[in-house]
Order: sequence, then structure tokens, then C-alpha cells
Amino acid sequence: MAPSGPRPALLALLVLLGALFLGPGNAHTSVSSANVFLPRGGSVLVNCSTSCDQPTLLGIETPLPKKELLPGGNNWKMYELSNVQEDSQPMCYSNCPDGQSAAKTFLTVYWTPERVELAPLPSWQPVGKNLTLRCQVEGGAPRANLTVVLLRGEEELSRQPAVGEPAEVTATVLARKDDHGANFSCRTELDLRPQGLELFENTSAPHQLQTFVLPATPPQLVSPRVLEVDTQGTVVCSLDGLFPVSEAQVHLALGDQRLNPTVTYGVDSLSAKASVSVTAEEEGTQWLWCAVILRNQSQETRQPVTIYSFPAPNVTLMKPEVSEGTEVIVKCEAHPAANVTLNGVPAQPPGPRAQFLLKATPEDNGRSFSCSATLEVAGQLIHKNQTRELRVLYGPRLDERDCPGNWTWPENSQQTPMCQAWGNPLPELKCLKDGTFPLPIGESVTVTRDLEGTYLCRARSTQGEVTREVTVNVLSPRYEIVIITVVAAAAILGTAGLSTYLYNRQRKIRIYRLQQAQKGTPMKPNTQTTPP
Repeated sequence: MAPSGPRPALLALLVLLGALFLGPGNAHTSVSSANVFLPRGGSVLVNCSTSCDQPTLLGIETPLPKKELLPGGNNWKMYELSNVQEDSQPMCYSNCPDGQSAAKTFLTVYWTPERVELAPLPSWQPVGKNLTLRCQVEGGAPRANLTVVLLRGEEELSRQPAVGEPAEVTATVLARKDDHGANFSCRTELDLRPQGLELFENTSAPHQLQTFVLPATPPQLVSPRVLEVDTQGTVVCSLDGLFPVSEAQVHLALGDQRLNPTVTYGVDSLSAKASVSVTAEEEGTQWLWCAVILRNQSQETRQPVTIYSFPAPNVTLMKPEVSEGTEVIVKCEAHPAANVTLNGVPAQPPGPRAQFLLKATPEDNGRSFSCSATLEVAGQLIHKNQTRELRVLYGPRLDERDCPGNWTWPENSQQTPMCQAWGNPLPELKCLKDGTFPLPIGESVTVTRDLEGTYLCRARSTQGEVTREVTVNVLSPRYEIVIITVVAAAAILGTAGLSTYLYNRQRKIRIYRLQQAQKGTPMKPNTQTTPP
């Protein structure tokens, strides 16, 4: 069998190789080839021949459409079999004088699969978990020559024969990070190269795999354990070991309040930071919740946050401004659950209130009264402070320390008269000589004879007035010389008197020792150092 009839010499050889003898006698019938591969729906030529020269009957038996090709020989005929859809065994037969005979040829139809399909992959596959690849193949023959290959890119993962209709081939692989974005496919190979044909391949549509890593550890949540009403806090949620980190999402919430974090991505980590504000309606214990979601899996963590309200303590003075000698009540009140402390007050039993009574003195002017309140919230001590200042009104003061009563200055020298009056409110100060000539307080002046004299300094305010006399003495240059001479003479006389005293004392000691020696009285050593 061939697209055209073989040459007689070749025919004889093919007959000998492909003959199948049936029936008695020496006559036989043969076909041009015993086994032929052809594509489905194709045509084939079959040469039926016999060894006798004058057969009474020569033909072919087959259910296939056939057509005898003319002219034939005395002992052979050529037939065209068309539209071959499946494997078949046409049989040539002959009747010869010496008997009947028959021979078969085997037609094997080949065709590639009608459907090669890789089952859909998971939308996201965890790294380190088994991934099952499943390929279905419909059609294709001959199955003995049909192989199914599962591929990752061009890498061959599994090679199996196609068995069953439809054939289903599976393979299990371990998903890797490197598989993220990789294409997986299925390919069939119909290998007819041993039959002198070629290798026929069919490949399925590829499927891209998305892999991910979500660590088993929960996210790390950093936030304040307590949060005061009408204040703002910062919450940070982070997680390491994510892949691909850009696909991860973060959800943050405090109670029913959804937070809007700013997410920062690292190589395989993320950090979500959000601000949170709380109101009085949320007071109490609320749960702070953070979830990191990567495709169809998530890791989350929760922790309690206590919302509290704790205003600063209230410090009150009976009056913020009082006159000297007035009794003042200082009070401090805080949260009912707090303990308060007033500075400068003897220890009192713990509680939300404290007070004390004082009689205002000038020294209390500008005095600060500080109240400290402490409240325990979720095991933490919260401190608040409040301060008030007391103003005490008192009359003017002029004393020797701040306003000396006597100044003595050399004539023509530069001096600055200083006199400070105290009081609240600050009094007005004037120093006058003879009621008209002012002493320039706080100003640098040249000392002259006109400056000498007694001045009356008067300090006046709404709280009263006070006066004080100060005297200015002016020394002339002649008087200074006299003073220097007197001082020098006094120094000389003092030195001479000291020398005379030391000489007489030493003389008395020598006389005393001589007298003791004459009496025979032992003398004790004298360790006192005497002047030379």
C-alpha cells in the first residue's frame, strides 16, 4: 500500500513480507504492506495480488469506501480506500484453481488531541505548600504513541502516557518564591518518528501562578495602653517576612473607629502608622485591632486600650489679690478617683480634695500654689498639675539695707545714689533736701558741695507712705590729707608700741629664769616661741 502502485520487483518483495496465508494449497494472496499509519480521514492505496496467473476471483473486503483503479493485471488489483476515520483491517482474497487464499493489512489512523487543557491554578498559592497540576486530554491516537508533559515554563515537571478518555494526568510540585509569575502549561506529544513520520505536539494555554508568603507570627502592634479623651495618639502595626510585600494590605481599627494608616514597604516587611483621636463617648476599654491581609489569608493581633478622662486639678484662691494680713483659703479639687497634693501643706489623707488657710504677708506676694493630682489608669499613674499665684498688697518699705542713711563721698568724685523702696504696688520714691532740692536716685552724678546735706526720702503708694532721712557728706581734698596724715601717724605709733611691748616681755622672762636658778628650782622647758 502506497500513494501509487509499487514497481513489480518491489511488489514481489512486499508480497512476501506482508502475506498472510489462508486456506489449503500453494496459491496465496498478498497486500503491498502489512501495517500502515495514515492521518484520520485520509486515503490509502491497497494492492491485492495472487500467485496464480488466472484467478477466478480477486478482490478486497472492507467497510471503507473503496475504488478500483484501472487498469489492473491478471493477478493483481489496486484499490483506493478513502475517508479512513479509524483503525481498520482490509482483507484481500482470491480464488485460484488450486484453492482460496486471503491476506490482511492493518491501517492505523493517527490524529492529535482535540483538547489539551491545564486545569485553572489557585489564584494565590502559599510558598512551601504542594501545588497539584492537572491536565485533561481529549482524543488523540494512537494512544500508545501519545505522551502528556507538564511544564513550568520550558522546564519539564512530569511525563506520563495518556490513558483513558479523556486522559487526565496530574503532578504535584512544591510552590517556591521563584514560581511567582511563572507560566505552567500542558503539552501532548504524538511521536510517530519510528514509523517514519514526525513528532506532533499540542500545547495548552498557559496559566500564570501567583505565590505568596504570609508568616505564621501575628503583626507587632505598638500603641499607648491608655489614651486621654480629646487627645491624639500614634499607632504602629508592622510585620516581617511577607512576599510579595507590595500586595499586602493593612486594616487598623480602634473599636468601631476605622483608622487610615500610612503604609511603608520594605524588602519583605511593612509598617503601618496611624493617628487616633478619642472622644468622651469612647471612654472605657476599647480593642485596638490590626490585620495584615495577603490575598485569601490574614494575620491579626489585638490589644486593649483604656480611654479615660482626667482634667487638670482645679486650684482656687479665695481672692487672687488680697491685702497684707488677710486670711486666704487655698483649695484644690480633682477627679473623684484621684489623689491630690498641695505644696507647702502638711500631709493630708489621700483624696480628691485638699485645702489650707494662711494669713497673707508681704513674703507671700507672688507665691505660687501648685496642686498635683494622680490618677491610676490601667495600672499606670497619670499626673496632672495646676498652679495659681497669690498677689499680696502691702505698704511701702524703706530700710537700711536698700536705702542707707549716710553717704560720705569725696568731692568731685562720680557717685550713684541708690535707694530702693519696696511695696505692692511698687511705690513712688522721691528724696528732697529742704523740700525742693532732689537727690538723683539711680543716676551718676559729680559730687559737689551743693549735694551735701540731709534729704527726706518719701515712698508713696495706694497702700500708704513711709519716709526716711538720708545724709550726704562731702569730703574736701584738704580734709582728705588730714585724714591720711592721722592714719599714717597712728600706724607708726602702733608699730613702736608693739616693739616696746615685745622687748619688755622678753626682759621679764630672762629675769624670772635667773631668779629660779638661784633658788635651785628645776625649770620646765618653755616651748613658746618668742620673738627675736
